[in-house]
Amino acid sequence: MERKVKVVQYGVGKMSLYTMRYVYEKGGEIVGAIDINPKVIGKDIGEILGTENKGVKVVSAEDARKVLEETRPDIVIVTTMSLIKDLENPLMLCAELGLNAITTCEEAFYPENSNPTLTKKIDELAKKNNCTITGSGYQDIYWGQLISSIAGSTQKITKIKGSSSYNVEEYGIALAKAHGAGLTLEDFDKEVASVDRISDEERQKIVESGDYLPSYMWNVNGWLCEKLGLTVKSQRQKCVPQTYKEDLYSSTLGMTVKAGDATGMSAVVTTETEEGITIESECIGKVYAPDEYDKNEWTIYGEPETTIVVAKPATVELTCASIVNRIPDVINSKPGYVPTCEFGELNFKIKPLNEYVK
Repeated sequence: MERKVKVVQYGVGKMSLYTMRYVYEKGGEIVGAIDINPKVIGKDIGEILGTENKGVKVVSAEDARKVLEETRPDIVIVTTMSLIKDLENPLMLCAELGLNAITTCEEAFYPENSNPTLTKKIDELAKKNNCTITGSGYQDIYWGQLISSIAGSTQKITKIKGSSSYNVEEYGIALAKAHGAGLTLEDFDKEVASVDRISDEERQKIVESGDYLPSYMWNVNGWLCEKLGLTVKSQRQKCVPQTYKEDLYSSTLGMTVKAGDATGMSAVVTTETEEGITIESECIGKVYAPDEYDKNEWTIYGEPETTIVVAKPATVELTCASIVNRIPDVINSKPGYVPTCEFGELNFKIKPLNEYVK
């Protein structure tokens, strides 16, 4: 591509501070910005980024179609919600207009195993209009490609076990609420944990209805199975509340989480495969106490056994850099809803993004 990659930023919150800056630093340009927050609507994105004005003002989501039709970006970065059903409107709009889109939505990493109906709907429309929709972020490397790469140096695998923790304070209110942060244990059990005390058959019906609430590892396990060529036999998840002995203030929730109430949750997903390999992954997302920090740990059991630990990863920055480095892959991809396990490796982009676009 001879010109700069044109990007529209959909969702101008915490994550966009990094995605927009990274786009500029990688030689792209932001041609539009969309949000629902009246506090940012009308502001120049330069003011939000703390730079000189860019000549691009944040527009209300009500006018999203107009912005996208007028700017015709090469790709739309969507950084809003954590469930794909909450992104149906923006993703379907992109698919309708034939615009590529990449989102930080965690379920969007591999949504066909949690909301196949909506995924198929987006996929068909994207194929019809020759564009690509996908999800990426921190998990693309640290729960995905890193694990599949280690597997590539392993002769025999019996089990893959992973655990990752992160501070929900850093990702916005949608993610914090999805983790049950701030709920009493009674409300957590009712609103979050009870969802998974069901049979496999009942769960599958909910999945097909589009109302299933997957933990992040639910989609990661599906991604890993496809990447490694494994056939899923069964998959289950269990959500357990996390608590702390003292009150913790959450700036994201705008409230104090009382001692003993849920600061977030641990979600354990266990996948059994036809090939005999078990994948057990756990994500712990909560409002951190002062002495807590992010950690990502994975072990591949077999011959040989290998453990890798990433302590204190800069999860937000890694998420946003993954999104921006994936941009050429999305533009170059076949049309449809295409998970990143079908793109090939996520590589560092040293040159301007447009130089990687075919």
